[in-house]
Amino acid sequence: MRTITLRRVVVTGLGTVTDVGNYVPDFWKSLIEGRSGIGPITSFTPTPEWSVTFAGQVRDLQPEKRLDPKAIQRMDRYSVFGLCAAEEAVADSGIDFSKGDPYRYGVAIGSGIGGIDTIETSLQKLFDKGPRSVSPFVVPKLMVNALAGNVSIRFGLKGANIATATACATGSHAIGAAYHMIQRGDADAIVAGGSEGAVTRLCVGSFAAMKALSTRNDAPTKASRPFDKDRDGFVLAEGAGIVVLEELEHAKARGARIYAELTGFGVTGDASHIAAPDDEGRGARKAMEFAMRDAGINPTDIGYINAHGTSTPLGDKAEVMAVKALFGDHARKLAMSSTKSVTGHTLGGAGAIEAVATIKAICEGVLPPTINLDEPDEGFDLDFVANVAQERTVDHAINNSFGFGGHNTSMILSRFRG
Repeated sequence: MRTITLRRVVVTGLGTVTDVGNYVPDFWKSLIEGRSGIGPITSFTPTPEWSVTFAGQVRDLQPEKRLDPKAIQRMDRYSVFGLCAAEEAVADSGIDFSKGDPYRYGVAIGSGIGGIDTIETSLQKLFDKGPRSVSPFVVPKLMVNALAGNVSIRFGLKGANIATATACATGSHAIGAAYHMIQRGDADAIVAGGSEGAVTRLCVGSFAAMKALSTRNDAPTKASRPFDKDRDGFVLAEGAGIVVLEELEHAKARGARIYAELTGFGVTGDASHIAAPDDEGRGARKAMEFAMRDAGINPTDIGYINAHGTSTPLGDKAEVMAVKALFGDHARKLAMSSTKSVTGHTLGGAGAIEAVATIKAICEGVLPPTINLDEPDEGFDLDFVANVAQERTVDHAINNSFGFGGHNTSMILSRFRG
């Protein structure tokens, strides 16, 4: 019988593509300054019958400066975002995958929706011009696992190659899967995260029909307002977050810079509703509890929570209830903010993008604010880092991600102590 000795897992590389910056330094600066990335939709032109006309869209990416132009033509937007972020993360880590055993290096990257832009445009061609107009690249572009495959090919990673799809918990689930594989000795380094390119007619129209989106068309930058009493729904956004995770000794052996340590991961399922959270946040609370147990720490050790905080009435309430129930008196001593107030909600990319934000907060000693928080809702009496960044030293932080389908994830990111 195999005896498993759990190994330590550290973060050595960061990459982002978002509506507030296409590289981590720009992304982080925007978060700290509270500069919203939300604006009028440009991927299509909403006509007057559209109830929602704004979103968070990636701008000025210029992917041809990072990727092979021919490869770009064979990928959906979500894969382009993700591969650009992976290029940044791998370069940032300094790792040379060609110098190690390729079967010890892997990929764990997901998407909540995948190549929806490809699906929409290809269907339009099919309906307008018939089956001979359909490209042979449609399936390789639309697959939810296409990005993971492309990252594996780009860097020659022949170990684990997986793609998660758990709605808004996708990016976190991918990072958690990578963490567990490295921890138990199945890999030495994994490129992990999530990406989404879902600001399309079908996605905007569908989420709007569900009454899930904010309709604050007259003030887009004010629309994403987690925990505020006047919140009226989330703001759809696009983007990618990628991290390079490594086994500690592997990272130290090559002299890698270590940003933080991933020390705990917890998952649960609400088993209550396909699109609404448990009304008391019980699944969210247990996910945080399991993550802390995995990390071997107590609630009083947590200094910061990067909240799922989507700006929906039900979701924010459930998360606040979960935090108050789990942390008790300590809930009012820790800080909790939602970076979705700045970026909007990137669905499958959110957990990974927010993991990068949480890691930067630990490293820099600065907590990003929850902008547009003018008046907290009734009972929301916690420190939400309202509107202005807060200097604070944090040793352990939680990054929460919860998705349609009742998927709950919580990860513990910790200051690296050697």
